[in-house]
Amino acid sequence: MTAAPHFYARRLRRPGAVLAPMAGYSDAPMRQLATEQGALWTVSEMISARGLMSGGDSEKLNLGRPYPGEAERVVQLFGAEGEVLAAAVARAEAWFAPAALDLNMGCPVPKIRGRGGACLLQTPEVAYELVRAMKSATALDVSAKIRLGWDHDRSLEVAQGLEAAGAALITVHGRTSAQRYTGEADWEAIARVAAAVKVPVVGSGDVTTPDVARQRARTGVAAVMIGRGAVGNPWIFRALATGQDERPGPQERACTALRHAELQEQFYADPTGRLTLRPLRKVLPAYLPDFPELREALVNVVTVQDVRAALRPLLEERPDRQGAPGGDAAGYAVGHS
Repeated sequence: MTAAPHFYARRLRRPGAVLAPMAGYSDAPMRQLATEQGALWTVSEMISARGLMSGGDSEKLNLGRPYPGEAERVVQLFGAEGEVLAAAVARAEAWFAPAALDLNMGCPVPKIRGRGGACLLQTPEVAYELVRAMKSATALDVSAKIRLGWDHDRSLEVAQGLEAAGAALITVHGRTSAQRYTGEADWEAIARVAAAVKVPVVGSGDVTTPDVARQRARTGVAAVMIGRGAVGNPWIFRALATGQDERPGPQERACTALRHAELQEQFYADPTGRLTLRPLRKVLPAYLPDFPELREALVNVVTVQDVRAALRPLLEERPDRQGAPGGDAAGYAVGHS
């Protein structure tokens, strides 16, 4: 069933946070765990509009493919040609049944330079036309995710232009493209954008714990988006949806890490192993950073049986056993969102 318009407005009536689009991370298994823990919505890894129209290979199709029964998932596209994006929107809606569509205007990776992403911040008038083209192809909400600018802050101008073009929501990552992921996200700049437009603004950048998320929410944004702070830590969404901040013990975290591997195996179903557990090697240790002795085994897993064997000491531990000293909510939040 295709989602109705005004998806974002409906979801924002609830407390919680949003799972960010992250290449190599926010695939179907991670989205499923985040949704189960109360994420307002999740966003797919970015998909090339031109690649989608050319059919792509199985990996490209997996980027947008939902897990069985998936809802509250936004499909993010990148591109720089209105006609191609409009066609890709129609195809994504038919193939993937998204709740909404998002235009990537924030990816700073050099390999997509000139083909969309943060490059659009240099020519925002092109981005406005792209949003209009996407809207012409769907009745679903169309949003955009931006950075503050290419090498200086022009986020107010860009956000106001996107609003005029019909964007239903704007996500702002508080860095310029030139900054990549260095320095600190500028939440004062994000707050200025939120105050300057009438559509909801979601803020992104350096949200790693529930307390930080709540502090950032007080800047006037409609919600916060969490990226790397959710890697190995889907419970951050539960905390923000329910107020239950208690950190899971080692056994629950180990069980969830194993389940993540099981979901990975089920979703990709690739007998070569190319798309199964290899990408998860960077994720599994984040579930248990207070058990560094497990890291070597977790970064070398090939099968679900390997994951189960590596985690066996925690899966079988006594319920009253505690984690290593000093482990807290911040202990398993990693990097920048």
